[in-house]
Amino acid sequence: MRNVILSKPAVELYKILKFEGLFGSGGEAKAAIDAGLIKVNGEVETRKRRQINAGDVIDCNGEQLQIRLA
Repeated sequence: MRNVILSKPAVELYKILKFEGLFGSGGEAKAAIDAGLIKVNGEVETRKRRQINAGDVIDCNGEQLQIRLA
């Protein structure tokens, strides 16, 4: 599990996927979310702009991201 440190309380899901290098662009991240390939806290998430907060866990292609606040 990889830790991701946020500098502000909530960040949109697709932005985290893009900035963490899981997808090459925001468009690719949004397409993966639309396709149901991303889970947040164990449940499939299809909202691209879902606000991700400290304590959330994102599952993407077998990789887990633990979200923390700086």
